Amino acid sequence: MENKIEGKRSSSRSNHLLQKIRDFIRSIVEDLSLGRSPVIYIHRFRNYCTDTSGNCYCSHDSIKGVEILTLQRECHARRLDILLRVLLIVQQLLQENRHGSKRDIYYMHPSVFQEQSIVDRAINDICILLQCSRHNLNVVSVSKGLVMGWLRFSEADRIINCLSHPDHAHSIPVHVEEVKDIMSVADYILVVEKESVFQRLANDCFCKSNRCIVITGRGYPDIPTRRFLRLLIQQLQLPAYCLVDCDPYGFDILTTYRFGSMQMAYDAKILRLPEIKWLGVFPSDVEKYNFPQQCLLPMTPQDKVKTEAILNRCYLQRLVPKWRLELELLLKNGVKIFTIQDSRIVVRKSTPTMSFDDYSLRFFLSVLGDSLRQQLGISFIEIQRSRYFRFQGE
Repeated sequence: MENKIEGKRSSSRSNHLLQKIRDFIRSIVEDLSLGRSPVIYIHRFRNYCTDTSGNCYCSHDSIKGVEILTLQRECHARRLDILLRVLLIVQQLLQENRHGSKRDIYYMHPSVFQEQSIVDRAINDICILLQCSRHNLNVVSVSKGLVMGWLRFSEADRIINCLSHPDHAHSIPVHVEEVKDIMSVADYILVVEKESVFQRLANDCFCKSNRCIVITGRGYPDIPTRRFLRLLIQQLQLPAYCLVDCDPYGFDILTTYRFGSMQMAYDAKILRLPEIKWLGVFPSDVEKYNFPQQCLLPMTPQDKVKTEAILNRCYLQRLVPKWRLELELLLKNGVKIFTIQDSRIVVRKSTPTMSFDDYSLRFFLSVLGDSLRQQLGISFIEIQRSRYFRFQGE
């Protein structure tokens, strides 16, 4: 019964968008038939500015400007041509109730589009013009995110039962709007930046020892991963913690989860996760835990430039000033904390038989265990019993 109701809502939404598309195309045709140059107004959104005083009033859903496209400018004429081509493809997808990826759209006119980024921009423009999200256009991304842990849900006619094998990885669904019947006995959600860390947790049966759900976006998270995580947080009412590398790119991934990306600022209201907490690793941990030199790498000039750019984002000072202090410390220290990479370096001093990966990861996970204990409290005593967090003091 619930699926039928949802199906009717989806059909109604598609019909509404199709009507908007027809009205938009009709207005352009009328202008051309009357000898007028069509003028398209595209609102622009920003989820942050560079006012670091903390006194700005940036909002994730407020319009920050308007871009005006007209045939009187050659570059605009090409952009309008691409926008209309993509819009007609979207119209066909909606009419036929089919889904297509951004890549599928690109390959329909590769000589015209030239680059995937041009199609991506047109899709974002269409979403703003029609005031909808990308998935409402039946344009999907191939999900790269993974999930494991104490969770069970259904997607369309499939049942994904992670409960039977909590340490087995499952792909995050592409059509998050079709996810139903979510059940869980988890106590928290752990988001990890890297697939390598996720896989290490899976190999060592982390979820079997800890009642949790573990998710990775395998780097910068895609839209399905962010929507799925938001759905879990909202429906299960669980605390969510994000574990990223102690470098500017890890921090940027953290802010993408919490505040959304600039590219998708128009849709931040359904993608941002203000509830998510930063679990670490923090720059202040270098001194606090006396990290061994094997776990540290000097920041590159590119790292420093990126760190300075992130420090200029207004939401850090306004909403998470402690995060900003940590980022300032990262820049001051000039070192990144190295967690796990595909390195074959061997540590010869205190651990002659342990690879660089094993040594740095075990130290890193001991810090994770300490952070979890502090964040989650003594009710999660099983974390302390886990074989993962016995490294400290060995």
